[in-house]
Amino acid sequence: MFMKRMFSLHDAPKMPENAPASLHDVDTEQIEIQLLLEAIHLKYGYDFRDYARASVKRRIMHRKNLANIATMAEMQHRILHDIEFFERLLLDLSINVTEMFRDPSFYVALRQEVVPILRTYPFIKIWHAGCSTGEEAYSMAILLKEEGLYDRTQIYATDFNDVVLQKAREGIYSLEHIKDYTLNYQRAGGKTAFVEYYTAHHNSILLDRSLKKNMVFANHNLETDGVFGEMHLILCRNVLIYFNRTLQNRVIRLFHESLCRSGLLCLGSKETLHFSDNAHAFEEIVADEKIYKKTL
Repeated sequence: MFMKRMFSLHDAPKMPENAPASLHDVDTEQIEIQLLLEAIHLKYGYDFRDYARASVKRRIMHRKNLANIATMAEMQHRILHDIEFFERLLLDLSINVTEMFRDPSFYVALRQEVVPILRTYPFIKIWHAGCSTGEEAYSMAILLKEEGLYDRTQIYATDFNDVVLQKAREGIYSLEHIKDYTLNYQRAGGKTAFVEYYTAHHNSILLDRSLKKNMVFANHNLETDGVFGEMHLILCRNVLIYFNRTLQNRVIRLFHESLCRSGLLCLGSKETLHFSDNAHAFEEIVADEKIYKKTL
């Protein structure tokens, strides 16, 4: 005879330790944003799932409010079925905060500590990763020109956003920023007048075409694309702060593999290698300006 087993509290399935205390504790908005990012990845191939969630959420909500969209479900439908709307959101999600000679003290450190190392190479390869609209890549070209190194340098400036890359290729910027750019250039140790590097047309400035001759702009996604091999110098400033720890580690590993022996890596002022899985493979050259040398 089979005895019917009595059910007790000890038989109840255990909840995971990190489970919410109640259904009301589930952050529905975070789930909706995760689903939205999954949809973008599946539909368009852009992967923002490992970007810092607070920053991504802020940019998505900004576009949602501008478009007077009531719900995240409506937002997802719009993104999946309206390519022009998605492209506007893509610009929001891109990291496009930049300027000529941004953080002048960094460029002073480049002149004093990095340029002497670059002089030892017969040919110099530089990668500006996450170049946005190109101002910092052109700043490097100007610096190298003044140091007599540009003619034997190849600069690769990359970003995943084709819209900002096109602006970078054109080298046309608003005249309203020229006072700030000029001041940055002077503080960065500029050796002539900044006006020598551009011509003004109405409300815009056009950078000198000679600055483009050894520069290649290309689409490259730090999250999904591969190595740029044998670089002597990589600059990726103020980009990692928008990534979570997993993606930061992936990108630092990518840079490590892309640098030649004793190659140099430059990060932004709020970024560091200290918590990276590859931190042991670098040493600090200029601590305050986050300039590192590959040692392993």
